[in-house]
Amino acid sequence: MSSAPTKITRAFAPASIGNVSLGFDLLGAALAPIDGERLGDIVEVSNAKAFSLSVDGRFADRLPKGQDNNIVTRCYDFFQQALISHNKPPLKVKMHLHKALPIGSGLGSSASSIVAAFYALNQHADVAFDKDTLLLMMGELEGQISGSIHYDNVAPSYLGGMTLMTGQSAPVCSSLPVFDDWYWVTCYSGLSVSTAAARNILPRQYELGTTLNFGRQVAVFIHALHSGDRALAASVMKDVIAEEHRKTLLPNFDAARRYSESQGALAFGISGSGPTVFALVDTLECAQQIKKWLDEHYIQNEDGFSHISKLDTQGACEL
Repeated sequence: MSSAPTKITRAFAPASIGNVSLGFDLLGAALAPIDGERLGDIVEVSNAKAFSLSVDGRFADRLPKGQDNNIVTRCYDFFQQALISHNKPPLKVKMHLHKALPIGSGLGSSASSIVAAFYALNQHADVAFDKDTLLLMMGELEGQISGSIHYDNVAPSYLGGMTLMTGQSAPVCSSLPVFDDWYWVTCYSGLSVSTAAARNILPRQYELGTTLNFGRQVAVFIHALHSGDRALAASVMKDVIAEEHRKTLLPNFDAARRYSESQGALAFGISGSGPTVFALVDTLECAQQIKKWLDEHYIQNEDGFSHISKLDTQGACEL
């Protein structure tokens, strides 16, 4: 008598832009390259007698050595404890991570692995936890990597689109309207910037005028999205909190901004903590011109790459 087939669950979680320039720790956006390439990590969960983790992918060799030091193993341990604390049966599984995003890239690399892992585990456990509970778990694990709990990468990677963090336990975030005719040109230079180091470079206090400007920009941006005012939304996409300090870590940042704006970019900024940058444009021709320049002048080594994307409105999904 043949045995039952092994249950396998595969999940994909897209890359994301944290902060979206104006919304430090408050805004995030998921990315979907227009050429159809999947930009993000994949995690596979399958039934097994004992836990193990295997890893492959372009950037697998950059991960910490040993499965106990991998964030996916920590996701598994966290999820198991959550199941037990909610009187649910623990999972007997092994996991596999396909690491397609570079570490320290500003594309939500750790968030993508975390989201894909938790999404796959939750689906494998017949959706043991609701969205807000799972998102809180994701934020907790992301905080262990970056040094503070924030959701501007895990939330869009999980839920898709552009998300606004509420600061509440439920709902953790709100989905925002987006303009589907905007193109997002992202370019990863090939360098690595630690999220924790990029946070430590920031001032501990800001002038009152700066904080008022920050709040005004976020409020105007949210209003513009809901009212469909593209010009107004783009006009306030300026980072008054982090860019001045973090751009010192990014070679050729100012030149990239100047060129992008000269070609008609609506906005230009740092994706998350960097070194990835993004240019927001409203025509494909403009996007292609900026991508070509970034490929030639912003990429620093063979690890670098660029994409023209729209926002990924689906988020994490089962494959």
